[in-house]
Amino acid sequence: MKPCKTIDLGCGAGNYAIYLASMGFDVTGVDISPSAIGFAEDNARKKGVKCNFLVTDVLSGLARIRRTFDFAYDWELLHSIFPEKRKKYTQNVYEILSPRGKYLSVCFSEKDPWFGGSGKYRKTRLGTTIYFSSEDELRDLFELNFNIRDLKTIEIQGKNVTHTAIYAFMERK
Repeated sequence: MKPCKTIDLGCGAGNYAIYLASMGFDVTGVDISPSAIGFAEDNARKKGVKCNFLVTDVLSGLARIRRTFDFAYDWELLHSIFPEKRKKYTQNVYEILSPRGKYLSVCFSEKDPWFGGSGKYRKTRLGTTIYFSSEDELRDLFELNFNIRDLKTIEIQGKNVTHTAIYAFMERK
C-alpha cells in the first residue's frame, strides 16, 4: 500500500502509527487512554517521527476528528469491542474513510486456544475481557459497509505464544 492519510484505531503506545509514519504515511493515532496517548507521543518524539495522536473513543468520538482517511488500521482492537457495539464501531470507521478507503482489522479468532481456551468471552491475565470472533460473524458485520477483499484465519506470533487471529482487509463501499 502506498503512503496515504491513515488512522490507527486503538493505537496504544503508538508502535504501528510510528512505523507507518516512518514509511511516509500521514498518521493519526487514536486511543481512549490518555496515558497511552502520552506514551505514544513520547515514543514518536524519541524516534523523531511526526504523528498526530488524539484521546478519543472509537465508539463515540471519531466524528470530532473532522477529516477523512484513505486507510484505517485496527490491530487487535475489535476483540475489545463487544458484539452489541460492533455495528456502531464499523459504521464510525466507514464514516471517517474516504470513498474507496481501505480498512484492515485483525482480531482474535474463537479458535485461539489462549486466554482461557474456549468460549466467546474470555478474561486476560490483566483482568480485561475480550471477545473472540468467527470468520462468519465478521463477514456478516463487515459486509454491511465494506467490500471484503480478504478475510482469513492467520497465525500471529505473540510474546510467548502463537495466536490464532482473523485478518480482514476491506474497501469502503
